[in-house]
Amino acid sequence: MTAFPQISAYFQAALGPTMRARRRDGRVDIHHGLNAESISDAAMIAGLLTLIDDGMLSGQDAFEAAAVAVVESVPHRDPWSCFYRNTLAELREHRSPFAPVHARARSELVGTSVLEVGSCFGFLALGSAQDGFDVTACDISPGAVSMLSAAASTLKIPMSAQLGDARGLPFDDDTFDTVTLIHLLEHLDEPDVAQALREALRVARDRVVVAVPYEAKPSPHFGHLQTLRDSDLRRWASMVEHDGVRIFDDHGGWLVLTPAGAPASAASTACRLVGV
Repeated sequence: MTAFPQISAYFQAALGPTMRARRRDGRVDIHHGLNAESISDAAMIAGLLTLIDDGMLSGQDAFEAAAVAVVESVPHRDPWSCFYRNTLAELREHRSPFAPVHARARSELVGTSVLEVGSCFGFLALGSAQDGFDVTACDISPGAVSMLSAAASTLKIPMSAQLGDARGLPFDDDTFDTVTLIHLLEHLDEPDVAQALREALRVARDRVVVAVPYEAKPSPHFGHLQTLRDSDLRRWASMVEHDGVRIFDDHGGWLVLTPAGAPASAASTACRLVGV
């Protein structure tokens, strides 16, 4: 693992949403004006990307450490609850650049039970639970699971979160109506992608929903390993057993699979592509 400088963040009201940083004695100090009303995932990422462009941050570990430092420096007794509440509102009200992906993902959910694999902060899981679904989220990071569980409790959103690896999900066969892998598979290499899809199809009864970003090159600060196009989604579909597939574009690429043996009503919603 590549070492990165110690990162600290400080609130400075006059800066507003702007972020500035300076290197000092082997560390990076970030100054920002994000407060309890303005801190959100979109605002935080927009600010951190400017620091990447300026050469102040590099790599996924530094990006994630900076994100945590910024949120925790917001002047409020519970800055994480502000971060979650504001982000969920932005997504729901289509004020976030990530809102179209979340809206499309929620529109693809079927049945009543949902598993979000690779949930990270868990905004999709929380939003789906607000829509009335019985939601479970899993992530490989203990910190992310703990943070999401705390946010769900604070915001009084009924859902559960637990540790889980996409390549070996800790659930029985046919446990969930819908399983989502939203902006996850670009973090994996090809063999792990195939295994993650097989696992998702194993625990899903009716549908597996995959979304990936289309990028000119992988984003190292987000931990992306692959640059993807629809041809990759078609290849992935050919690597696993299923009863139907839809592949389409909507703010990135989408792959929707019907598990083998799913009810006929579920399979009828998926177009069977020749050679897939």
